Amino acid sequence: MERWNTTVTEFILVGFPTLYGYGPLLFACLLLVYILTIAGNVIIFVLVRLDSRLHTPMYFFISILSFLEIWYTAVTIPKMLINLLEDKKMISFNGCLVQAYFLHALGAAECYILTVMAYDRYLAICKPLRYSSIMTTGLYVKLVATCFIGGFLSPVIETILISLLPFCGLNLIENVFCDFPPLISLACTDTRLYIMVEFLISSFIILLTSAFILFSYVRIIYIILKVKSKDGRQKAFSTCGAHLIVVTMFFSSIGFMYIRITKSYSVEYDRTVGLTFVVFTPLANPIIYGLRNQEIKKCIYKYLLTEHFLCLFHNVCSRIVVKI
Repeated sequence: MERWNTTVTEFILVGFPTLYGYGPLLFACLLLVYILTIAGNVIIFVLVRLDSRLHTPMYFFISILSFLEIWYTAVTIPKMLINLLEDKKMISFNGCLVQAYFLHALGAAECYILTVMAYDRYLAICKPLRYSSIMTTGLYVKLVATCFIGGFLSPVIETILISLLPFCGLNLIENVFCDFPPLISLACTDTRLYIMVEFLISSFIILLTSAFILFSYVRIIYIILKVKSKDGRQKAFSTCGAHLIVVTMFFSSIGFMYIRITKSYSVEYDRTVGLTFVVFTPLANPIIYGLRNQEIKKCIYKYLLTEHFLCLFHNVCSRIVVKI
């Protein structure tokens, strides 16, 4: 089906108008953040593949999260960098729709991955004797595959519906990247049904996964508090602490952004919250997991501080490329 009465074929990403005069400086800062994000997540992903001590479900999920963050940032930040240096911050309709689709698909996949990670910690702490028999290699590979499939299917309905909307008026998107809500608000027709569909799908994904994570950690904390050994409690809290920080940052930002029917916040608020889960959370993940996790820190010292690292890195990347 073709969109009807459509005259708008491209959109302008407004971003932060008050900061237009600082384009080159913002470009340099964002580029540095992007490089650090990619480097940090690639390092964690490669280290987990390199060291046999990290070949466990927990580190497998951490590496998958890092892999996901690499693509999640690639959806938005490169275009943001280009727009910082251009006077006309344009994006085509199809490009905008594709960006919004992958933003939601990868975001939904991250929700599911974080949920699986909480389930893994629940089994490890609450059912330690059955953990190895339940969390087998076959199971955690299937869980990750399900997370990606579910993530890429989640925004299909929204994408199809929005692709059929007519756009014949304003073409200003009050954000630094394309997203479903601002696209819907620009349509020149009654969009109440579309707003409700977007709200229901986003709320279902966010509330369901966050409720499962909350339930898992309530059980985990209850079990940890019953541990008599102080060292045992500290080790358990340390294992779960990094995951809780990441979960809190990610779910609080996307929750404030998408679980609302009406626009009750300023566009500046939306832009700031959007930057949190698109730019800063992916940067924080490798820092949190790298600095708080003793095993990963040991691997960093072992591999990154030796002259053999570049050779090992090249070998692992070559294997990955061959498999792909």
